[in-house]
Amino acid sequence: MDRQKYQELMGTFFEWNQPELVKIFSELLASAAAEEALTPAQIMSQNYETARANPEIHSIPGNLKDARDAIFPYFWGTDSWNNPLHLENVRGPANQASLIGAIACLLKNPNLCTDRYSQRSNELEVKAITALANLIYYHTIDPWGVFTIGGTISNLYGAKIGIERVLPGAMQVGINGRRVAGICSQAGHYSNQTVAGWLGIGTSNLIEIPTDANLSMRIDLLEETLHRLYREKTKVAYICATFGTTDGFGIDDVRAIRECAERISQEYGETMPQIHCDAAVGWTMSVLTDYDRKSNPLKFEPKLLGMIEKAQALNVGLRYADSVTIDFHKFGRGHYPSSAFIVNRREDLKYLARTVSDTPYFSDADASRDPALLTLECSRPAIGPYSVIASLNGIGLAGWQMLVARSLELAQRLKERLAKIEYCKVLNSEIISPSVNWWVLPKGRNAQEIFDRLVRNELSSEQIQRYSKEIRHLFDKRLKTMDAAVDARLGFTTSFGYCPNGVDIPAWKAVFFNPRTTDEIVDRMITSIEEL
Repeated sequence: MDRQKYQELMGTFFEWNQPELVKIFSELLASAAAEEALTPAQIMSQNYETARANPEIHSIPGNLKDARDAIFPYFWGTDSWNNPLHLENVRGPANQASLIGAIACLLKNPNLCTDRYSQRSNELEVKAITALANLIYYHTIDPWGVFTIGGTISNLYGAKIGIERVLPGAMQVGINGRRVAGICSQAGHYSNQTVAGWLGIGTSNLIEIPTDANLSMRIDLLEETLHRLYREKTKVAYICATFGTTDGFGIDDVRAIRECAERISQEYGETMPQIHCDAAVGWTMSVLTDYDRKSNPLKFEPKLLGMIEKAQALNVGLRYADSVTIDFHKFGRGHYPSSAFIVNRREDLKYLARTVSDTPYFSDADASRDPALLTLECSRPAIGPYSVIASLNGIGLAGWQMLVARSLELAQRLKERLAKIEYCKVLNSEIISPSVNWWVLPKGRNAQEIFDRLVRNELSSEQIQRYSKEIRHLFDKRLKTMDAAVDARLGFTTSFGYCPNGVDIPAWKAVFFNPRTTDEIVDRMITSIEEL
């Protein structure tokens, strides 16, 4: 080996070249900041065949500028969603406190599997999990949890605990042909299907409970379902409630779900199922729990105070969950991946535990703490805890209260403006939410009347199909004719969650996760609809 070339290689890529790194970081930052002057990017054409044919692995060592040049076209071609016109889905811009946390994490690159591989970053994970648990469960006694690679995996953790509850030892011997069921809301995230399939209970054994018009699981139908399943000698492993559905922000009554499950499982002498709550989207409502509406230190308007009062009442339901999923990279405006799985009682993690002998790779692991003995992943990035702690402490509780309240305020403004248009129908008008789902029908139609007839099952299948096509056609028409410089980019869903008489209801969608979205952008949305 040429030792001189080796030393050059090591010096270029494994020794800190602060001036060069700072220069490149500054160039990338300047490029990202330049997006402020641009309209939201359309999806760029992507030539996957060219990418496969030209993997571009250089044959000789280069330098840090070569590394920058190799990724820059793709970096520039990726929208950061910083533009306030982005309202399509439950994604907003990542806040800059989170950026500081993420950069700090990447500089050290810890692996959260054990203390040996992460050192004080594991301590930071405990701190972040406890801070989030105290918001969600409201000063709970002994919470614990881990950060995961996404909300789906966090939901999988909750379901797996449920399986181990009702079938002790399933981790070792499997379910052995026994029928095991999971329950979720019909408006719940499709990850419930993923979890049921990947855990081996089968998607056909995932029972979806219909919702009421406010996207909340119907407790009467849950009760009927539990009676039926227990009569059939089915093991009910878990019930996955939702705190903030992805489209309409529906919130299940977690307390009622728990009380129903406790009562009926005791009646049949069955093990109580795990009550897991998918709060990936809605968890940040919990920052409003302690807001003093009487003294009103942030000077919120009376209408907004009324919404906060309702949100505080809903937040109480989270305390009745055994475990919760949160995504800090959604409403928390953090960096991916910042999902967490949190249990209300640390002892429940015993259902996921392995022994050190099961993990010889981590022979020095400490069973009292090291996550490698209970996590699905063997390699876990620390972006989550770094992003969470930097964001929570940089922005502060009052800052978070303002951010969440502003999202609710903008959504309410849009709902009120749409409600004045006869050919529009707000579908989640009674839900306290940062998102809005609605219909736009051709002028001359009475949207409320058509919706009421749909609920009463008075529409033929041909009529339902025609109205659905009209709703989609007008959405597509706006998308094609809108002014990208001033018109918000909206989302569309083929089923916002409420399915009266088994009918999926399509909807336009706006999600107010971007703190830079203004009242004027909302008002322009109304104008763009009226111009169709």
